[in-house]
Amino acid sequence: MSDTANTIAGAGFADTASAVRAVRAPKVRRRGFGLTGLVLPLTILVLWEASATFRWIDPVFLPAPQLVAAAFWKMLTAQNLALDFLASISIVGQAFLYGSAAAILLGIAAGLSRRVEEFFGPTFDTIRHIPGIAWLPLIVLWLGIGAPAKVLVIAKSVFFPVFLNTLQGIRNVDKNHVELARALTLTRWQLVRRVVLPSALPSILVSLRYAAGLAWALVVVAEGLSGLEGLGFLIFRAQGLLLTDQLMVCMVVIGLVGFAIDRGMALVQRRLLRWKQGFEG
Repeated sequence: MSDTANTIAGAGFADTASAVRAVRAPKVRRRGFGLTGLVLPLTILVLWEASATFRWIDPVFLPAPQLVAAAFWKMLTAQNLALDFLASISIVGQAFLYGSAAAILLGIAAGLSRRVEEFFGPTFDTIRHIPGIAWLPLIVLWLGIGAPAKVLVIAKSVFFPVFLNTLQGIRNVDKNHVELARALTLTRWQLVRRVVLPSALPSILVSLRYAAGLAWALVVVAEGLSGLEGLGFLIFRAQGLLLTDQLMVCMVVIGLVGFAIDRGMALVQRRLLRWKQGFEG
């Protein structure tokens, strides 16, 4: 009887242990582009081609995909599409760098000091509700229609989401972690470096990813309203001349570059937050 009981107990323990290992074992997810994400773009492309073939929409307003591809090659080889792209990406890079750097520094300062937050708060809360594009006419009067005006307008739009997320990320640090750090007699600098900033990092990275996409979207409007080069300028010029194929080339380029920027920021976010695993669906 005792041998039978021991056998049953041993089997039960083995089953329990294997169940625990199954629960604890991380599920391996195969990362890749997958085919699911291609279904909608291919559907749109097929409908686009069908619309051009059966003339559901006037080709003047919706040229066929092959005409857009031909226009892309012409703009790339015979015109200055590459230079206009470099002009746009340069403005976005500068604006993102200046706006996000200032936002992170001031966000950390405001998060660590109520006095700093009270000093900047009323002014920032007023300015951030004025759209960046609303500032553009005034800034153009100050700086002209060159790159500095567009960099300043886009940097302003980048600044506030990053600033607010940095501030809230610091304020949402778990108090238990702070109390534990103080119990371990960490200095204020050690507390900030080892506890506060790592805890706020996810919030900061999310805001940077959003701000990068926002900057790329805004450069089109800024260049279209005040500029003589860039993808935004090309779009507004194509609209005025009814060059729909060139307009759509610029739209496709903007969309693909925006996608690449977002994927790049997501990769950086995933690499820096390996220690923080969340639900992935």
